[in-house]
Amino acid sequence: MQGGMMNRVRQYLLCFSILILFSITTAQLSTNYYAKSCPTALFTIKTGLLKALAKDRRMAPSILRLHFHDCFGCDASVLLDDTSSFTGEKTASPNRNSLRGFDVIDSIKSQLETSCPGVVSCADILAVAARDSVGGPFWAAQLGRRDSTTASIDSANSDIPSPAMDLADLISAFSNKGFSSKEMVALSGAHTIGQARCTVFRRRIYNESNILDSFATSLKSNCRSTDDDDENLSPLDAFTPISFDNAYFKNLINNKGLLHSDQQLFSGASTDSQVTTYGNNPPSFFADFAAAMLKMGSISPLTGSSGQIRNNCRSIN
Repeated sequence: MQGGMMNRVRQYLLCFSILILFSITTAQLSTNYYAKSCPTALFTIKTGLLKALAKDRRMAPSILRLHFHDCFGCDASVLLDDTSSFTGEKTASPNRNSLRGFDVIDSIKSQLETSCPGVVSCADILAVAARDSVGGPFWAAQLGRRDSTTASIDSANSDIPSPAMDLADLISAFSNKGFSSKEMVALSGAHTIGQARCTVFRRRIYNESNILDSFATSLKSNCRSTDDDDENLSPLDAFTPISFDNAYFKNLINNKGLLHSDQQLFSGASTDSQVTTYGNNPPSFFADFAAAMLKMGSISPLTGSSGQIRNNCRSIN
């Protein structure tokens, strides 16, 4: 009994500390950070993103995912290439052979370095590009982040939630970053767009029982039980794969979650009711997703004199 009480106290203190830190860092960021120093920054980022989306519609979920994988830190560390002094995060298990969109951020950065040299950080470019890639809910991006001068493959491997996680581990991983289970469910709704590799969901479609038979069968021709199809892609939301909507949650209710971690959100446990709410109420999902993204973008940003404004997003100055 006492042990359980102490665990609850520790969890409360952790959440309280993160809330204070979130309030402080949010105060250091602002929506009009570049109003005077680079007034065309937001327009340049959006124009560059739209140009990339015109060539490849898949780039929208890719940029959103790139931001998510950076924002368990929000310092553009995920964009750094390896150096002699550190191994970058691009080859971490959650990122290897799956993250993309680096060239899009590079292109936007190059344009901004021409118009506003040394002003707009790579971290802010990624945050705004992710916001603009959604095409559904909108939030006023908080800006003023600076870029890290190092990266940690170990942190990427340990902090980023795995698609193989059970619900308890997912809740713990998000809680460690200050998110409630409700916010975790909202952020997971990003899987209403994008695709996943066969190697990530093969075990689910062949071995798990909480999956609609017809759905699993439809996936097997493109994801055979052998390793031959490892890199073949299937949409995370087969119903409306390129529309940012609430169909992802409807899929979960019907046991049509592609990833193990997705279906865990609707598995007869504590998050079922939130999934049902979002499945029935798109405005509620949009509002909560925007709020959670805003919060995620404020996780431990470098501000003031910390870090630097990189000239090239792939390397430190």
